[in-house]
Amino acid sequence: MIAVIFTAEVGELPQAYYKFANEVRALADKYGCIDFISVSKKGKEISISYWDSQEKIQRWKQDPTHLKAQELGQQQWYKSYKVQVVDILREYSHDST
Repeated sequence: MIAVIFTAEVGELPQAYYKFANEVRALADKYGCIDFISVSKKGKEISISYWDSQEKIQRWKQDPTHLKAQELGQQQWYKSYKVQVVDILREYSHDST
């Protein structure tokens, strides 16, 4: 499994940001994302998406809507950001239910 970890420092976000964020998340599902988690707090955002192939990640990344969101993010929304694509080497879990 592969994780894409996106971290950003954000400023004031316009309503258009939330529209694009929802569209990019929906696109992730379209391109085969296994899970997508996003949290924002105190001007910071982290999103983690899980995938089973690099090819699916690349198709998602190159989608025209995602490309437009990337452009707007760089120009308007993010003070800084970082993307990490990592292989998950080991996984642990516990479920008490």
